[in-house]
Amino acid sequence: MDDERNIGDTRTRLADTALTFAQSGARRVQAALAWLDRVDPGTHRRIKGLRLVTAYGLAASLGALQDVTQSVPPGVSVGALAGGFALWASVSEARTTRFESSRDLAVLCIAAAFGALTFALFGSTFREFGRGGAELILVTGAFFAGYLKRFGLAGAGIGSQLYIGQLLAYGMDLRPGDSSAILIALLIGMLAAIVPRVLSGPAEHPALLPALASEPAYGRHVISPATAMGLQAACGALVVVVLNRVFGLAESAWAITACVYVVATSAVGTAERVRRRIYGTLVGVPIGIVCLPLAEHWPLVVWALSAFAMIVYAMALPERYDIACGAFAFVLIVTMAASGVHSVELLTARAWETLLGGALGLVASRVIFPLRVVRG
Repeated sequence: MDDERNIGDTRTRLADTALTFAQSGARRVQAALAWLDRVDPGTHRRIKGLRLVTAYGLAASLGALQDVTQSVPPGVSVGALAGGFALWASVSEARTTRFESSRDLAVLCIAAAFGALTFALFGSTFREFGRGGAELILVTGAFFAGYLKRFGLAGAGIGSQLYIGQLLAYGMDLRPGDSSAILIALLIGMLAAIVPRVLSGPAEHPALLPALASEPAYGRHVISPATAMGLQAACGALVVVVLNRVFGLAESAWAITACVYVVATSAVGTAERVRRRIYGTLVGVPIGIVCLPLAEHWPLVVWALSAFAMIVYAMALPERYDIACGAFAFVLIVTMAASGVHSVELLTARAWETLLGGALGLVASRVIFPLRVVRG
């Protein structure tokens, strides 16, 4: 009798524990959904996040087809190149109608392909200067990423894509013989970016570019805000090139990238972006490093987490730049690990050199033609 009573009590406790666990899980799910509604009450950013993931996945899948890979030089990943074109074109695109969005996505992919082509054609020449020589091409992209903001959202996107194309070509070490692969990646990237946007319809809202600062005057000379931003990004990138040549940075391109994207329309805005980028990087990188065992044993889980993180990235921009940077830092760490890069030193180098680039961007915004906030 006592044994039966003990067994019954044990079953009751197990049932209560299971019920408590289920209720706790339900509350957490409800809290997560409530957070999503607060961050993105209209759901349009979540739709854009899904579009980013779809565009990258579609481009990577098409680029990995045998009919594509056998027609390009060995060692060139058309899928990764096309995925980069499509992903970042989708990030920069900010129109309302299908036609305008499709047009801008095509232009943005062309800009990225042009950037990659410039590096492929001239990278070999600049490599003759030794360590840091090839990165001098990234300095030109850094300038245009800031300068072309004078033409609004479309110009900002084109400038960003020029730099992204150069960065992708730098990472893959593309040469003049790889031009055909870039053109194929362009066609795949355009298709992969446009199709999800056409399917998403009018559910997305356009983004707004912050107003440019007033023109700083130096004696008789007046510097346009766009020129000032371009020079700030380019000078910060040039300092990274010099540091790489002198000290040998492991991931100098990521320091340049951070310097490019923290430069805002005012010195105060740049300082705010640097602060938020530091917070996001300091959170996202450790979480990514903790998840490294998953990348080795369950890569499918890692790619699923990366997709979710990119959705969070799209939702957080532009207001919560810290959350966006944290999500993207996590994506970088775990996707590198899932791709076979397991060196903690290398992954950590990407983190601290990103912070270095942000600090250089902040200094440049304070020293080189500093811009003031526009007051309404």
